[in-house]
Amino acid sequence: MPLPADIPDGLVDDLQMAYATPPRAYHGFDHVREVLHQYDVVAAGPGWAQPREVALAILYHDAIYEAGRIDNESRSAALAAEGIARWMSGAGIDIARVVELIELTTRHGTHAPGDFPADAIGDDTRRFLDCDMAILGADADRFDAYDRGIAAEYRGHVPGWLFRINRKRFLKALLGRERIYLSDLFHARLDAQARSNLRRAITTKR
Repeated sequence: MPLPADIPDGLVDDLQMAYATPPRAYHGFDHVREVLHQYDVVAAGPGWAQPREVALAILYHDAIYEAGRIDNESRSAALAAEGIARWMSGAGIDIARVVELIELTTRHGTHAPGDFPADAIGDDTRRFLDCDMAILGADADRFDAYDRGIAAEYRGHVPGWLFRINRKRFLKALLGRERIYLSDLFHARLDAQARSNLRRAITTKR
């Protein structure tokens, strides 16, 4: 997987265990691998101003995930701070930045490109958030598998009718935004496919 070489194996091993509990239909380590693939796309193109901090934020961003809870991101951010202090003490990692990036994922679908500075750090933020949302612009089969996975994760936690209402509202809100993706890189690559996927998903939800 595309990781900076100095991220310790022990940290990754601990995270793989975290992502296995509870069992997840979408927000597992396979999702992390997919986001890391997007990380690599950026690294091979415009690059990252803070590659290690972004990589660590990706690794930890869904480490704690329980469907229906509103504190998953803050708990994942706290776990990141703890894990980095344990495994990478003295490595010069900006832990506060890692925590900031993870906590920003709480508000996916509400950010606008101008919410972040027009500098290299702002570019990192936009591209990091886009990496996590890249699944919206995946091919139809992979998007549909993602959509089913989210539904499976909420099953037993939220009544089905309520999940469908809230999910449809979220997807419609995304589709209604002027920009689904915050960075020009992801907007150019994925916007058209994302809108096609969202339209199809909305029409199938009753």
